[in-house]
Amino acid sequence: ELGAWEPVLFLHAYGPGTTAWIVFHRAIGALAPHFRCILMDLPNFSKTGPVVYREGVHAVQARTAVALLDALGIERAHWVGCSQGGQSSMVAAISYPDRVRRFVMGGSHIGTGGDRYLMANRPSEGARATQQALDDPSRANIHRYLRVHIDDEALVTDDLVDYIHRAHTWSPEFMEARRQSVSVPHDYTPELASIRAPVLLIHGRYDRMVAFEVSIAILNHVTDSRLVLLNDCGHWPPFEKPAEWAAHVLAFLRGY
Repeated sequence: ELGAWEPVLFLHAYGPGTTAWIVFHRAIGALAPHFRCILMDLPNFSKTGPVVYREGVHAVQARTAVALLDALGIERAHWVGCSQGGQSSMVAAISYPDRVRRFVMGGSHIGTGGDRYLMANRPSEGARATQQALDDPSRANIHRYLRVHIDDEALVTDDLVDYIHRAHTWSPEFMEARRQSVSVPHDYTPELASIRAPVLLIHGRYDRMVAFEVSIAILNHVTDSRLVLLNDCGHWPPFEKPAEWAAHVLAFLRGY
């Protein structure tokens, strides 16, 4: 947690060893002077859990995030997500509309379980690399997974690989909870039109996990929406383009 004033809840991307800190830490300094920034690790990531579930994972994550707001005494907040965190923010805007002021998403699917792309391949290169790293979380597979997710390969350092590997493998109990959990597919497309919270979509042009056509589809369904497409950027815009990403998010959250 950093900063003060109006609360903003940050939900991180999917993948082995992902945490809110690693996804957002390069951008959070630009937002903390203006907002109370709360970075939440999602269930079965880092030290949140372990939890075994048999329902749509984004419904689990949205409900857990609302429970955190309840525990902190926060009635409404802005929500900022990347990848799965963005979709869970979208699900919160559908399921708990009174708890969401504005929200940011990108690199996110519409449906739990993924979407049928019109143009891009499925499963995507990012999905295949992620599954390989989940099945066999060796340093080599995690290194490959990160190189697919992040367009600028210079950012995929040994320190980053070590961080992700340690965060994913530190607890046998968490690994077992992830193995036992089942995410039930759900298509949220019919519910997108009910969203009333303003949404900013920020997507990397070279996202090899989720094709940017999905953000265009969301834009077409949500009335109060706008889309930023960042060139030379992969699946983690707040990590890869922190200054530009933070500038767009800051202006949006402040109502500019």
